[in-house]
Amino acid sequence: MCGIAGWVGYDHDPSVNSDTIRAMTRPLECRGPDSEGFWLDASVALGHRRLAVIDPAGGHQPMVAEDDDRVLAVLTFCGEIYNFRELRGELSARGHHFRTTGDTEVLLRGYLEWGAGVADRLNGMYAFGVWDVEREELVLVRDRMGVKPLYYSQTPDGVLFGSEPKSILAHPGGSRRVDADGLREVLDMVKTPEHAVFADMREVRPGHLVRVGRTGLRIERYWGLEAREHTDDLDTTVGHIRALLDDTVRRQLIADVPLCTLLSGGLDSSAVTALAARALGRDQVRSFSVDFRGAGDSFQADAVRSAADAPFAWELSAFVGSRHTEVLLDSRELLDPAVRAAVLRATDIPPAFWGDMWPSLYLLFRAIRQHSTVALSGESADELFGGYRWFHNPGAVRADTFPWLTSGSARYFGGLRLLDPGLVEKLDLPGYRAARYREALAEVPVLPGEPADERRMREISYLNLTRFVQTLLDRKDRMSMAVGLEVRVPFCDHRLVDYVFNVPWQLKTFDGREKSLLRAAAGDLLPESIRTRVKTPYPATQDPGYEQGLQRELAEVLADQDAPVRPLLDLDRARAVSSRSTGAVSRPYDRGSLEMALWLNRWLTTHQVALDL
Repeated sequence: MCGIAGWVGYDHDPSVNSDTIRAMTRPLECRGPDSEGFWLDASVALGHRRLAVIDPAGGHQPMVAEDDDRVLAVLTFCGEIYNFRELRGELSARGHHFRTTGDTEVLLRGYLEWGAGVADRLNGMYAFGVWDVEREELVLVRDRMGVKPLYYSQTPDGVLFGSEPKSILAHPGGSRRVDADGLREVLDMVKTPEHAVFADMREVRPGHLVRVGRTGLRIERYWGLEAREHTDDLDTTVGHIRALLDDTVRRQLIADVPLCTLLSGGLDSSAVTALAARALGRDQVRSFSVDFRGAGDSFQADAVRSAADAPFAWELSAFVGSRHTEVLLDSRELLDPAVRAAVLRATDIPPAFWGDMWPSLYLLFRAIRQHSTVALSGESADELFGGYRWFHNPGAVRADTFPWLTSGSARYFGGLRLLDPGLVEKLDLPGYRAARYREALAEVPVLPGEPADERRMREISYLNLTRFVQTLLDRKDRMSMAVGLEVRVPFCDHRLVDYVFNVPWQLKTFDGREKSLLRAAAGDLLPESIRTRVKTPYPATQDPGYEQGLQRELAEVLADQDAPVRPLLDLDRARAVSSRSTGAVSRPYDRGSLEMALWLNRWLTTHQVALDL
């Protein structure tokens, strides 16, 4: 895993100012702590920070392809190509010769052979830029599910790009302006594809590529969810899913550095850990979980967490023979200014939703990085197999909006209570949400003759796989790469996504439960307690001391007349919340408005955001 950056300027020569590309690449050091590299020529400058995972000795980037000392193309690449060995064999048969043993050169040679069409052949998670010397064209490509981020900003004579917004913002021409739509994206859980919050910046959409040439910029789609008739019966469907999972996990276990799994004790992460242990053998897989000190004695069930994770994680570890470590956190660590600064530095936008989960993930990954460089995650199974409650709540399914923003779920994505009512009215968030929802529905592929209820569940699945999951993948990428940990996501394998997306909902819930197909496909690998366990989210602290710490910080902000968030707040309500009593148990959804106000203030301060509302 790595960090990439670049600048194309057809009317300016980026190569005469190497300090600029170095400045754009430097903020990505956490993504690639092992080495850095640059390539400059007339019209283009490319930068790279490397986290060495495969072929540590031979994968230096940017990587150059030459023929008789003539440069053909140059690649800066972040990610992993899981089918690189098959592609290498095919390319070798076509006459290509290789100097290295990793996937980077395979990708570069694949571009020489197939052009941008190489993207159609890739199985992996990736974001890369290829400079085609002869065509004087830059091609930016992002993986199908958007596991790896990629941003760009069009300029009058070219483009700036990077793995994260911070690279573009480090360029003298990078704009920190955030308009009303950008703030709406921050405040509402809609995750509009291509929107990057900063007004003059865009995100390459998953499954798309961007071509930049002298005549301008154009966007092309190379993959997207499509509606196809599903003709397999239940047994065949379950068997095919199991075969895909077996193959996917085996591919994603390839690494030349220490590897582990993220194990919560839930169905998804347990399935991945069990498959990894089956592939590598007992005692060959390390697994990690997270919990809070004292949580085992003080845990109280809430609306979505019926039981603590720890006992299930330990049970699964013993069952499959993983070498398990439980990372215990103290809620005071979540309030550490240095930790919160690191979180915001990694995200570049306010990480308000999910509150303490951001610093918790950061601390977990930081601890894991002391032992492993790569981790496999169970992320995205809920979106793919229908694990969330809103898939099964008739009111949420029927609602004319994003299902996670309906009664019962919306409170987890709130946070507007402390904002100035005039600002909220001006932003018209309900209108913005409705427009984004209509746009999303218009994209959903249609299967002719599909019953109305099946079509609606296809819509729900599409919304989760193209909107909701992006927020989780972004969170996982930013927090892991902030400490140089590569997280792989087997449930985002595009073959699996393509197949399961088209399984009828009645088949997906054949036994009346959530994630029925996954339970059936991986059930023989798991103890009964985990096979039948209901969906439980990532742990959140219940310590009232954490909420009290947020209150103290808000009081300090309110006392600072120069705090940039003050004009955005309802000051009277904010003062009341900063001094309210806390109960014996603190819930994430009761802290949302505190988190939003505080992260907004930090963001406006550290990123010198220019609000243009």
